Amino acid sequence: MKKKKFMFCLLFVILALILVLSGCSNTVPENQADNENTGDYEKLTFDNYGREVVIEAMPQKILTLGPNCSELFVALGLVDKVVGNSLDNHSRGPLPEYAEDYAKIPELNYASATREAVISSGADFIYGIDWEFGSEGLEIEELKEYGINVYMNKAATLEEAYQEITDIGKIFQIEDKAAAFIADQKERIAAMGKKVADQEPLKVLVYDFGGDGVYTCGGTNFETLLIEKAGGRNIFADITNKQWFMASYEEVLKRDPDVIVV
Repeated sequence: MKKKKFMFCLLFVILALILVLSGCSNTVPENQADNENTGDYEKLTFDNYGREVVIEAMPQKILTLGPNCSELFVALGLVDKVVGNSLDNHSRGPLPEYAEDYAKIPELNYASATREAVISSGADFIYGIDWEFGSEGLEIEELKEYGINVYMNKAATLEEAYQEITDIGKIFQIEDKAAAFIADQKERIAAMGKKVADQEPLKVLVYDFGGDGVYTCGGTNFETLLIEKAGGRNIFADITNKQWFMASYEEVLKRDPDVIVV
């Protein structure tokens, strides 16, 4: 029974924290961000994973490319600014406390955002997962030509996730709300750490999809970090040269996971 309770605890924390920590239930009033728009806007410059992002005016029409990005904007009370999202095919749905506001967001593309949909959306700002951009995705320089600024979601550590949230708070002049969100996440993670401190780590398999094997994550992936914070251990933590890869069923069975996170 004790192990079953621990498994539930592990799965709950991973669900609540995965993909840029979208588990805060406190949201700002719908019109708060707009009320903070009225003053002069000071030019902002950010280092977004080695790429300079310059914001000269408050963004008004946002695309959130990734369900985690969409949930963060819901949590921070910015849903009325979001004109479209993508990648809901990578989600089992928002957290219950976000469901009503999440449903207000128009779907740009169910899967990855297409160039045509983005350019014709009227957006002036994108907060999106990094793999939506690049050689097989959207070209950031081209988007800039259409007046669309990009802030990339690429956090691989909790510190990087907190920095993204802090920057979003500055861009939309809701620094206090962003700081409160981060403080809540830190408190919850610390509380979970105390609960699992004396437990033997469970062996965890992350299952993305199957076929000739199991598509799963390696040791440098953000999911692995969250598993460790929840008291588990990724059975493929020793694979550090790839964030995602196809593992054979034989190798999965050999490593004998206690828990499968789908």
